[in-house]
Amino acid sequence: MEQEGKFHLYLLIGQSNMAGRGQVEPQDREAHPRVFMLDKAVKWAPAADPLHFDKPIAGVGPGLTFGRIMADREPSIRVGLIPCAAGGSPISVWKHGGFWEQTNSKPYDDTIERTGIAMKDGVLKGILWHQGESDSNENDAELYEDRLVDLINTLRKELKAPDVPFIAATLGDFVVEGNPHARVVNEALRRIPQRVKNTAYVDSSGLEHKGDNVHFSAESARELGRRYAEAMIRLLAQ
Repeated sequence: MEQEGKFHLYLLIGQSNMAGRGQVEPQDREAHPRVFMLDKAVKWAPAADPLHFDKPIAGVGPGLTFGRIMADREPSIRVGLIPCAAGGSPISVWKHGGFWEQTNSKPYDDTIERTGIAMKDGVLKGILWHQGESDSNENDAELYEDRLVDLINTLRKELKAPDVPFIAATLGDFVVEGNPHARVVNEALRRIPQRVKNTAYVDSSGLEHKGDNVHFSAESARELGRRYAEAMIRLLAQ
């Protein structure tokens, strides 16, 4: 599918709010002529929500809106989305051999394998990360920043993409309210650009949950995708 480096790949990783849990509507099923997704069978298909397949409840996440914006920005390219998020997964399983029972998967190993296959067809242009809810506890929150730095560096090394932009999003206001450990995780996410080059964070402030106090609504997930795209465009311009 690659045409002179014109197939731009973006990796979507983290837990359920990256995988998406928003209610799918007709607009989320409309195919963009130049946006594709690497499906469960590791084949390229027109991108439509749900992009992810980690759990049967996968729905609207930020990835599709992000991909459409990146494609519209540069009419000469195609965009390939690589969905690899695993609902509920703590950052501790995002390492070699890490197994996550909820999704019966090895999130990190699966990510490396799927991205390697995708990179035969295109060029990895960026990584989007949304995770941290499962680490918002007294045992893991203080360790989160160093763990995320290690993950970014390991991903870049293994994917042979030492400078690939990496963008994380903060946890939703509804997750942070009343949970001091979630505030610690958000502070860590905001410090990542100071710790690792060519990284950024996007703020989830003002986004709403779908009624469960855990997952972004479809509308908020789409807005998060727009925020990711704005941040990616700024990073790529640098």
